[in-house]
Amino acid sequence: MQDTKRWAAVLSREEDLHDRFFYAVKSTKIYCRPGCPSRRPNRENVIFFDASPEAEQAGFRPCLRCKPTEANPGIAERVCRYIEGHIEDHLEEPLTLAALSKFAGLSPFHLQRTFKSAVGVSPREYTNALRASRLKAGLVNGGAVTDAIYEAGYSSSSRFYEHAGGELGMTPSSYRKGGKGERIDFALADSPLGRMLVASTQKGICAITFGDSDAALEEGLRTEFPAADCRGNAGPLTAAVTAAVTAMLEHLKGKTRQFPLPLDIRATVFQRVVWKALQAVPYGTTASYADIARAIGKPEAVRAVAGACAKNRIAVAIPCHRIVHKDGSISGYRWGVDRKKQLLEHEKL
Repeated sequence: MQDTKRWAAVLSREEDLHDRFFYAVKSTKIYCRPGCPSRRPNRENVIFFDASPEAEQAGFRPCLRCKPTEANPGIAERVCRYIEGHIEDHLEEPLTLAALSKFAGLSPFHLQRTFKSAVGVSPREYTNALRASRLKAGLVNGGAVTDAIYEAGYSSSSRFYEHAGGELGMTPSSYRKGGKGERIDFALADSPLGRMLVASTQKGICAITFGDSDAALEEGLRTEFPAADCRGNAGPLTAAVTAAVTAMLEHLKGKTRQFPLPLDIRATVFQRVVWKALQAVPYGTTASYADIARAIGKPEAVRAVAGACAKNRIAVAIPCHRIVHKDGSISGYRWGVDRKKQLLEHEKL
């Protein structure tokens, strides 16, 4: 954009160009977004920058009114809609960071930072998760594998297997058949929170659940993949399940605060963002649903955050038990409020 057009946008406070460029005032050493409500400076005192880091490197401070260093949710939302439309229309051109940057009118670096700050994941991660969600929906509805892969926005089946096969934890044909032919190993064991089930695919731990009945725990595991080869305590356990059970018991007994084993997370884009934010809540502390909503850049999505927490199937490793009401009172928990209270008390020690 030419400087004459940029100056015209500054004079008219064009919010649509909020992150397309920044202007800095030499007399105050402050830089702003073009839509800033502050008093307009004299043109001879103004210089322009494509990205906020460039302004700061030149010695300018961010404006306290328009806050140019903070993510602009509007930009991220427009990019999300662009990605969704691209996948929906099966457009042939590659969905690269450079293409998204051109659409947004930002440098690749600035778009990456702005998008991740607002959405919680990178544009690539958002695209992959969105395609995986569409693929799962197509497979569950009984569609042919090749049709589901195309409808999910992959240009070919080879592109899917190269970049996104891990999203399912198994092959697409097996997922469509309810996991038929795929192996999920699980173990049932006593724990400080009662009976515990830990399950693993080849990719990682896919479930950690608690309950009072082994039958109910096993039934819950089989619900998502009714045709999978689920192998429990009756047979030899894999090293992954054995390691996961050991890690969980050590954690619940206070011997370790970490859960370093790989997870096989199946979720929507929004759930992935929320669960990632949950994992950032430090051990021994709590956060509210509103805190998580703000952390992912969606302060209005408190109920949706609560819903994502309720659908978490990997207890403790994805610590939804650390989320409480705004006033600090204990909220609901998929595996019972008493277990949630016990976990929180344990982490305070």
